[in-house]
Amino acid sequence: MNWVILISVFVLAGFQEKDKSLDFTKEGLFTSGIEGPAVNSEGLLYAVNFEREGTIGQVTMEGKASVFVELPNGSVGNGIRFDKNDNMYIADYVNHNVLYIPQGSKDVSIYAHHKDLNQPNDLAIAPNGILYASDPNWKESTGKLWMVSKDGFHLLEENMGTTNGVEVSPDGKTLYVNESVQRKIWKYDIEPSGKVGNKSLFYSFDDHGLDGMRCDNKGNLYVCRYDAGQVVVLSPESRHLRTVILTGKKPTNIAFGGKDGRQCFVTMQGRGCIETFKAEHPGRNF
Repeated sequence: MNWVILISVFVLAGFQEKDKSLDFTKEGLFTSGIEGPAVNSEGLLYAVNFEREGTIGQVTMEGKASVFVELPNGSVGNGIRFDKNDNMYIADYVNHNVLYIPQGSKDVSIYAHHKDLNQPNDLAIAPNGILYASDPNWKESTGKLWMVSKDGFHLLEENMGTTNGVEVSPDGKTLYVNESVQRKIWKYDIEPSGKVGNKSLFYSFDDHGLDGMRCDNKGNLYVCRYDAGQVVVLSPESRHLRTVILTGKKPTNIAFGGKDGRQCFVTMQGRGCIETFKAEHPGRNF
């Protein structure tokens, strides 16, 4: 009986250790505005507001961080995405832009602008290169959802809750959008034009907030639970699969990278650092 208990304790301890994160960078390297994050094809990790507001930091796979670029005109970044050619897109919430940095360059330009945005917050990119942007109004607890292309911002829906995390499924057929304050994740069908329809409730939570989201290549959705100190993994059928316990309480976003695409990087407000854990499957863009 004692051996059974002892073995059970070791199994449980192993499970708990598997579902905890580790620090990837030192605490305090980033400001409280740490967000992003995104990994390019070379395995380099990028997150906004390294050392001071208005920068984008670059982090090697050894966890060494440095300033990659200073954003011009008082811009401050939020979500970051790379397309299949390693071009970078940054949500600039101060100046209502999506910014663009071509692969191999540090030249920052405006990809799209719209004066009527509350603030572009998080970005998702579909396999065909179309971008989607969440647009929360934190003061009013409302939000909008936009499609973004070279032609500019195109409004998909308004009068939503506080839109925040946004992600596209691996097959490019489904768009997920969450509402932070309302604690709901919505699911849409993506039409060939890039517009969305058939909205339905995918998942809802009873407490804490929601922030950035990413899919693995099986379509499982990784959701940052702000103030809960967790990343929750949901299946495409909206089943709860896993909860990863973080050191900090305020995860803002998540990205996949590492040698096999299974290493998750979580930006942590409050701690000013990036935590990491292993996923079961590679990220959808790996």
